Amino acid sequence: MSGVTIHQVAEAAGVSASTVSNVLNGRTDRMQAATLARVEQVIEQLSYRPNRAARMLRTGRIKVIGLIVPSVANPFWGALARELEAIALAEGYHVLLCNSERDPARELKYGEELLADGVSGVVLCSSLPSLDHVAPLLSRGLKMVAFDRTAQAGDPASLSSISVDNAMGAELATSHLIELGHRRLAFVSGSVNSVNRRERLRGFRSALESAGLDPADAIVWPGADTSEFGDKNAAELGRNASRELLSRPRPPTGFVAINDMCAIGICRGAKDVGLRAGRDVAVVGFDDILLADLFEPPLTTVRQPLPEMAAETFQQLRARIESAPAAGRSLLIRPRLVIRESTAPAPSTVPAQATAPALAAAGAEDTEAD
Repeated sequence: MSGVTIHQVAEAAGVSASTVSNVLNGRTDRMQAATLARVEQVIEQLSYRPNRAARMLRTGRIKVIGLIVPSVANPFWGALARELEAIALAEGYHVLLCNSERDPARELKYGEELLADGVSGVVLCSSLPSLDHVAPLLSRGLKMVAFDRTAQAGDPASLSSISVDNAMGAELATSHLIELGHRRLAFVSGSVNSVNRRERLRGFRSALESAGLDPADAIVWPGADTSEFGDKNAAELGRNASRELLSRPRPPTGFVAINDMCAIGICRGAKDVGLRAGRDVAVVGFDDILLADLFEPPLTTVRQPLPEMAAETFQQLRARIESAPAAGRSLLIRPRLVIRESTAPAPSTVPAQATAPALAAAGAEDTEAD
């Protein structure tokens, strides 16, 4: 039945409209079980759905939260969306998903649209160096929590942030390779302009120093290149990096990748030049996406505990929606190293330099694929 109003539901159930409203909003602690069951039965029979526009006029907001991610082309962000949506639905909220491609103008535009639509709050997944561009949204009353980000000096003071400890995660990955006997290491990330990439590079270098190795002897790829690589290009970045690095006179035996998609690309690039991850070279990823365990060889990686992080993110956002605390809160969550088959003890000699025929064959394969 279309066009059913809350008053018609109340009349059919023999209760007041406020009682129906309490049922719809979960305020049933003091309601008799028989009354609750009767109202729920009538709602189901009449196929009643609350009018969101009307609810917004009454309350100024709707039980919808926005989720702004860099790109669901990276399975990590898709997995986060799934976890957060499940938690939100259980609490009576719905989730709107937006892809920003790490563009501050898009982050701001989506925030403005969500604010105009009356959403309750927004989870912003941004590792940009500064979030001062969202300060006007916060001053206009938008409730926001930043995910996958440690608090930075230029961030609005009222903004809460949640992140895995990126530096610790990279230290775990690098120390694992060192313990396996690898001494010539490469950190593959694309640009390191973002907050979490800088933290992971810091952890990589810290582990080298703790082991008595000179960070200057390690490779940071692509070095001084400041171009940005989106998540959808991470696998291609890793593949290009390993093919180039393994062709050098002193190639690395161990790779620390900025994320799992990059690590998968590194493994494929090694295969292109006749080497195998887990035998000739060791590769560690970051995130522990579903594909990491299904890839061949299964990927050693740093796990971000998404269920815990998503739950904490939602609870912090809901607290801001309901009570609007003035000060932000920064929370770091411990990562865990998951050891699989893409890492193994360092070979007795460094991998042979990739030959020109091998690289030429790899290039020919790409040309045919295109």
